[in-house]
Amino acid sequence: MRRRAAIAALLTLLALIVASAAVKAQARSGPVEAVVTDERGKPVVDAVVTLTSLGMPAPATPRVTVVMDQHDKEFVPHVLPVYIGTPVSFPNRDNIRHHVYSFSSPEKFELPLYIGTPATPVLFDKPGVVALGCNIHDWMLAYIYVVTTPYFAKTAADGKARLDGLTPGTYEARVWQPRMRGGAEKTAQPVTLAVGEPAQVAFVVSLKAEWRVPRAPDSYKGVQGS
Repeated sequence: MRRRAAIAALLTLLALIVASAAVKAQARSGPVEAVVTDERGKPVVDAVVTLTSLGMPAPATPRVTVVMDQHDKEFVPHVLPVYIGTPVSFPNRDNIRHHVYSFSSPEKFELPLYIGTPATPVLFDKPGVVALGCNIHDWMLAYIYVVTTPYFAKTAADGKARLDGLTPGTYEARVWQPRMRGGAEKTAQPVTLAVGEPAQVAFVVSLKAEWRVPRAPDSYKGVQGS
């Protein structure tokens, strides 16, 4: 009888532990509101805010193909953050051909002259910044920022971003923007999230002056049907 009682007590304890872990896994913090400004207090657009858990491994997430568009001889969006291992499609919605390429070390690739959508997306399986260009239209410039956490968001014109659905715990927040001086690691700051409680994180960044190759007039006719 004592042995049966001990086994029953042990099973009950294990059930409580499993139930507690399940409740904890289902618990969520409130939204995290991020604000990014420059040194003059002006909002910074296209800044990627990331939260990396310091106590738990990143959850498994489905790898869904995302899109870097080409429209009116521009990449859209200008900045595309993706989780490491994400495939990216590069549709060309113009009626002229583009030649997309990158010489960036995280993902060097070329998509020779084409119209429409290439059959195979490009897989971004190394973290870092991937600068994109078009071999025909020199002013076309964009960035894919490959991050190692599924928790990220990009700021809008008001310099604000929102992250939802995070598990309570301690995280490291960082920010990156193409014109930012210094690396994202220099912006790291801890953030503690509680069950159901909203949180805020703010960054002040120093930006380099913006410069891009001037766009050619619409009447410009170059090689390769540009």
